Amino acid sequence: MDKPHLRRELLAARASLTPDQLRANATKVRETLLDQPWVQMAGLVACYWSIGAEPGTHGLVFALWKHGATVMLPVLREDDDLDWAVYDGPDTLAPGRFGLMEPVDTRRGVDAIRTAALVIAPALAVDRRTGVRLGRGGGSFDRALARVGPNVPTVAPLHEGELRDDIPAEPHDRAVRFAITPSGLIKLT
Repeated sequence: MDKPHLRRELLAARASLTPDQLRANATKVRETLLDQPWVQMAGLVACYWSIGAEPGTHGLVFALWKHGATVMLPVLREDDDLDWAVYDGPDTLAPGRFGLMEPVDTRRGVDAIRTAALVIAPALAVDRRTGVRLGRGGGSFDRALARVGPNVPTVAPLHEGELRDDIPAEPHDRAVRFAITPSGLIKLT
């Protein structure tokens, strides 16, 4: 299956989820992640602010921040690469490009992700055999993940049914080490 067709299929499935399902999924993912010692010990976390029917990260970002982690969120640059800025509470976000919520803090540069002890990356789906993630097609997170060290945990939150065996991979696609669904955490690579 080609990427555009697969993206349409996955986005349609997400659109069918009810607000109650989305909230329940976000809660389960957040609680499972926060129970992991390597998440609890991560002093600097690179994450993203979820939109629409993506697995919700708002509560996760807030909980990490309240538990003392420094949380960086992406700032989409004009060249579609990701800069990073620190989240300092719910009142420190403002709409950026395409209406995406971004921190208003000082930009730390595209290489700031290299210093993260944990990276939580968005995905429409992840291949269970290779860890390759399917994004929305802009390549922004693939470029960011290429900067992450090999021993840093990288996690993609997913809804049920989004961990698959049929994700097409191209040379620029980057894998994640873990996927997390409402039913649990899965080590991939």
